Amino acid sequence: MSSHPSPAVVVDPDRGMHTREVALRPAGPGEVEIEVRAAGVCHSDLHIVNGDWPTDRPLVLGHEAAGVVTGTGAGVTGLEPGDHVVLSWFAPCRRCRKCAAGRAWLCTETRAVENTLPDGTTPFTDADGEPVWPYLGLGAFTGRLTVPESAAVKVPRELPFEVGALLGCSITTGIGAVTNTAEVRPGESAVVIGTGGVGLSVVMGLALVGADPIIAVDLSPERREAALRFGATHALDGAATDVAAWCRRELGGVDHAFEAIGSPRVIETLPAMLTSGGAAVLVGMAPTGATGAFDLFDLADQGKRILGCNYGSSVGQIDIPKLARLYLAGRLPLDDLIGTTRPLSEVEAAFADLEAGSGLRTILRP
Repeated sequence: MSSHPSPAVVVDPDRGMHTREVALRPAGPGEVEIEVRAAGVCHSDLHIVNGDWPTDRPLVLGHEAAGVVTGTGAGVTGLEPGDHVVLSWFAPCRRCRKCAAGRAWLCTETRAVENTLPDGTTPFTDADGEPVWPYLGLGAFTGRLTVPESAAVKVPRELPFEVGALLGCSITTGIGAVTNTAEVRPGESAVVIGTGGVGLSVVMGLALVGADPIIAVDLSPERREAALRFGATHALDGAATDVAAWCRRELGGVDHAFEAIGSPRVIETLPAMLTSGGAAVLVGMAPTGATGAFDLFDLADQGKRILGCNYGSSVGQIDIPKLARLYLAGRLPLDDLIGTTRPLSEVEAAFADLEAGSGLRTILRP
């Protein structure tokens, strides 16, 4: 028995992005049904819309969201109707070796990246009864969705849904890059290249742990201003400054260099920014198949490290409630990351906001 159809933002290989009515089947075993209250607009959605990441099937977009549990399937023990949840797009299986070792962000059995539920199915159908698939296992640009229990993380009721949505992806990725991947300690120096939504979250994470100095680099004056508000001590124009030379001259190199763009050309410059023993952290997602060249003698001789960072090396069930509590305690200025709030019908304008690149997030409300 499916729910009444509701509008969803769909990308179709033939028709591109459009709004389509979809019906939702109820939660099955191990699944929960969610009423979406807020969804963030992320570059990973834009990559699908503009064809950077091609899809061979119709997808309901949206993977950064928060809402309320409206139903649970058999075997669900940790959630009940009325709970407020953040949706975590990388739903771990909780059984593989990586999950058992506490490294759920490296889960080898998740089906989320295949745009399906764990059993390989989709909860959505269109007016013709044809399947429409959930992007990254969620498909949050609609009013209701069904997800595995491991994709829904209970959070305090006082957490605003707009903030909760961003905890589902960009904030957890950026702050996790600092606290989990790089394990930055108080007083260590850091440079952040690219201060969009994720880069600003990296800056916020660095301020949270007491890094100093924090150098933000961006081409946009507006983004550089935002980075200073979020805790950067310096802001450099990447077009006008040789950042590696600046880091060596002013600081003798930094302890940590974060790249939040996904540009192979920029990533290649990171090791030259580092002091001996420093770490370059790859937070932005480069195109598949992209390669880079590094001074291998320098890496070995100076003991420098290059760290890959997927989802901030975060375990959603642990890190998302932790960040929610820090926000509610006044330790993270997450409200300031939210730019515009729009109804779902204005999704095209929301993507235009994203491409304009202020660094602030647009929120869609179903």
